[in-house]
Amino acid sequence: MVSTNWRDDYFTKAGKYEEIGIPEYWIVDYLGLGGRRFIGNPKQPTISIYQLIEGEYQVRQFRGSDRIQSLAFPEFNLTAEQIFRAGEI
Repeated sequence: MVSTNWRDDYFTKAGKYEEIGIPEYWIVDYLGLGGRRFIGNPKQPTISIYQLIEGEYQVRQFRGSDRIQSLAFPEFNLTAEQIFRAGEI
C-alpha cells in the first residue's frame, strides 16, 4: 500500500529493496496519490509491480481492467479493479 508519504514508497523503498535483492514488490496506490511521473497523468488508482531483473527493478503498471501479471504469483487471476474494490464487499 502507498503510505500518506508516497515519496518514501516510490523513491526510498525501491532503492533499499533493490539493494537487498527483494525479487518483487507491489505498490497498491488505490487512491492515486503518487506523483504523475510514477503513476501517469491523469492520476488514477494504479498497481505498480517492481520485478528485479538482472539486479535492477523493472516496473509494470496495472489499472482498471488490466489483469495482474506477477512472477511471484503466476496463478494470480485478478484485475486491478477487482483488487481496488475488495474493500467494498
